[in-house]
Amino acid sequence: MADKKNLLLLFDRPQEPIFMQKEGKVVFDVPDNFLTDRYKPIGNDVQNRFGDKAEKRIPVKNISIPDLRIPMSLGRNEQFSLFVPRHRRIAGRLIDIFMGVRSIDDLQSVALYARDRVNAYLFNYALSVALLHRPDTKGLSLPSFVETFPDKYVDSKVFSQIREEASIVQEQSRMPIVIPRDYTASDLDEEHRLWYFREDMGINLHHWHWHLVYPFEAASREIVNKDRRGELFYYMHQQVIARYNLERFSNNLARVKRFNNLREPIPEGYFPKMDSLVASRAWPPRFANTAIKDLDRELDQIKLDVADLERWRDRFYEAVQQGFVVDESGNRIALDETRGIDILGNMMESSIISPNRQLYGDLHNMGHVFISYAHDPDHRHLESFGVMGDSATAMRDPVFYKWHAYIDDIFQEHKESLTPYTLPQLNYRGVTVSGITVTPETGRADTFQTFWQQSDIDLSRGMDFVPRGNVFARFTHLQHSPFTYTININNEGGAARFGTVRIFLGPKFDERGTEMLFRDQRLLMIELDKFVVSLRPGQNTVRRRSTESTVTIPFERTFRNLDQNRPAAGTAEEAQFNFCGCGWPNHMLIPKGRPEGLRCQLFVMVSNYEDDRVDQDLTGTCNDAASYCGVKDRRYPDRRAMGYPFDRLPRQGSDRLSNFLTPNMLVKDVSIVFSDRTTIRGQKI
Repeated sequence: MADKKNLLLLFDRPQEPIFMQKEGKVVFDVPDNFLTDRYKPIGNDVQNRFGDKAEKRIPVKNISIPDLRIPMSLGRNEQFSLFVPRHRRIAGRLIDIFMGVRSIDDLQSVALYARDRVNAYLFNYALSVALLHRPDTKGLSLPSFVETFPDKYVDSKVFSQIREEASIVQEQSRMPIVIPRDYTASDLDEEHRLWYFREDMGINLHHWHWHLVYPFEAASREIVNKDRRGELFYYMHQQVIARYNLERFSNNLARVKRFNNLREPIPEGYFPKMDSLVASRAWPPRFANTAIKDLDRELDQIKLDVADLERWRDRFYEAVQQGFVVDESGNRIALDETRGIDILGNMMESSIISPNRQLYGDLHNMGHVFISYAHDPDHRHLESFGVMGDSATAMRDPVFYKWHAYIDDIFQEHKESLTPYTLPQLNYRGVTVSGITVTPETGRADTFQTFWQQSDIDLSRGMDFVPRGNVFARFTHLQHSPFTYTININNEGGAARFGTVRIFLGPKFDERGTEMLFRDQRLLMIELDKFVVSLRPGQNTVRRRSTESTVTIPFERTFRNLDQNRPAAGTAEEAQFNFCGCGWPNHMLIPKGRPEGLRCQLFVMVSNYEDDRVDQDLTGTCNDAASYCGVKDRRYPDRRAMGYPFDRLPRQGSDRLSNFLTPNMLVKDVSIVFSDRTTIRGQKI
């Protein structure tokens, strides 16, 4: 039987033919009829030439291949987007093919045959989804998308320098190629102050990986219909907008303005400065003050008017105001406080579990599509979509946040219709939080320290047709000094109890320097951590490190090399190595802040675990970044609404955060201090 780990080799160097040597001097023995028409006449020659120096040869079964006409209908050199309905259907078909084959051997054969025939982006996505969801391939760690397709993350000028370095310099002497720090615009564009957030590799990888874990198209409903999937779509994006607004405050900018008038031009332009290595085209820009227009793109099978978006939007608002949606059979489904947000999230992303796609349409995805085609709505210039059309690149564009601020506004319309939490729903009788201290490794207590850091990433997996061996790019990102929370909790009951500690951070003042009203501040509270504690009777001191956050994954997992320092096969260490790649990047846990300090409020709450608990076995699952990503193949590990206790309007009289508090909550003023210095990863701060 084939080793399932061999399937990971299919992600290497996506444009090179499959018979060429892979990582570790491995070659697939490909049946002659698996070769594409270009190489069939010279099959023996190329297979011998590239196989002679192989240290390992992998046999490939010659089997009957399923019908690939639908997956092959997307050209090899076209861009691929999950937001385009035609592309989603094509991807769904290829996922079904990969899911449907019986064994690892057959999957290897079908995937090998498809790899050189279907679009490289499509192949990567479909095989990734299949490997994450097939019972016999669970536990495989997918390579970082930035390694396979660096063109979605890196300044195009870098590639010629990398090719030169790889062609001339021996591997052991190669130097990292430095990616410019802020290459997409100048300071004349005030939006460019947030380049480090929008263009951060880790953030964009998180967005790509989230949509990989939560696909919205497949014949098998189990792949799509995951626990609280729609609510996760809402909450993850709500948190992105809250975090983006804190970054704007850090740079003396106002909160992001919603893109709520679809007829108005988009004031912000965006010039990506990236080339697509697969599509062999530059990513098109969007000029300032470009308006979206009716779409007539025959190639993509899209013919829609801006009025269609407006009609879908109006139906969402009508459903929220009425308190129910109508399914395809005409039945009413109540938007109650338990499932309402989940239903709306599935409708907004228009997944196959939307109760009525025909009526409520495809608002979120098609909003991305309209914006991404604003430069060429009728394909007269034969241009592909801009970065807003791809989940791997969309967060680079300032308009992403304007669009999602509006999408979140629709969700908040529902949340504001719910009854505010009562004191019994917030309080944990007998439990009091009496103290909270933040201790950074460097700097004063109760401050978060941020600075720039440079890190290296190996791009060799995605650099086709250049000499083998590592090729590193060095990029600059935000970083914070690691810190520890010390929380004092008093359990006045006579017995041990469990509690859920919930930690949030929010701005104390708005963009005008005015202390924030709680109804506005709650929407800017970003989750930092959530964990369960055992409370013995009396005083308890809980210490928690920032690296343990249930929001983030460590840098090494976001960008890791799957071959480096890999534990021995079959060991417990290897099982631990094979964790998931979904999670907010740890280096972006804390907003940038200001040199003089950005004044914020740190909120800590201990809720009653009996009201939070979800009984399930989490042994061996990747649950350490559950807040934004959920838990693979399990229920969301918190019964409360995502964002609790800030997901509803406050009760009467709670106009400030201080009035909202119950004894099991505590707020402390803290400051985020930014230092304009640059360190290199691995060096002591």
